[in-house]
Amino acid sequence: MSLYTVIGATGFIGARACETLRRLGEAVYAPARGDPDLFSRDLGRVLYCAGLTGDYRERPFEAVEAHVSLLARLLETSRFERLVYLSSTRLYEAQGEGVGREDAPLRIDPNDPRHIYELSKALGENLALTQSGGRGSAARVAYVFDWAPGAAGFLSEWLAAARAGRDLILESSPSFARDYIHVDDVVRGLKAMLDAPGAGPVNLASGRRLSNLTLARAFEARGWTVAFTRPPASEPTVTCDVSRLASLGAAAGDPLSLVETYLDGLNLGA
Repeated sequence: MSLYTVIGATGFIGARACETLRRLGEAVYAPARGDPDLFSRDLGRVLYCAGLTGDYRERPFEAVEAHVSLLARLLETSRFERLVYLSSTRLYEAQGEGVGREDAPLRIDPNDPRHIYELSKALGENLALTQSGGRGSAARVAYVFDWAPGAAGFLSEWLAAARAGRDLILESSPSFARDYIHVDDVVRGLKAMLDAPGAGPVNLASGRRLSNLTLARAFEARGWTVAFTRPPASEPTVTCDVSRLASLGAAAGDPLSLVETYLDGLNLGA
């Protein structure tokens, strides 16, 4: 049995990580915010899941505290065996088009206030990779989804709406496309990274961009109606390279197949 510390254990990914690790019989320390023991006890293998997502623009200083400042204090003073820092594949979005590879330079504009999320995540990655004595790595996580009640994210909310009714109106465009990954695949990838240190940054993604239109067709084929409030629009696309994740034996499942299987289950239970 190993000791795992999950920082940000009340969040979407952190909570699932705690649940999964405990089910596997591992010891889990899930410190509350401000817990002073974080800097005085042995932390074992650390999953750093603390962070802000949708509201970082309204709370920029809290975002920097979660993404950088707390991490810096932990790296400087705490005792740990290994650490994985949760970053984001959003770091590739300023690239415009092409393939998001972990070893490629990033394009982030410090003059753009929208980039405070990306800038702080990039600095967090740098600290984890360069100031951990070779014990840190970074997981660049794509757009996470689940069908459990309360799951965060656009696709999660879409699936929740499907449980409640058959006529769906979505505040989005049919051309909107993202690389989705199920939360259980994220946790599996994180554990694989902790079990194989030194992987550097790793894209935790499916490697496939899934459009709203493709998803809508899957819903409609199973009895739902789907309408969008925004017109189609072109947008730059970056596809994540997932070869590093595959080399860890933790390749993610096909998100479209997972969604279709879930919808089929809803129909069977109707």
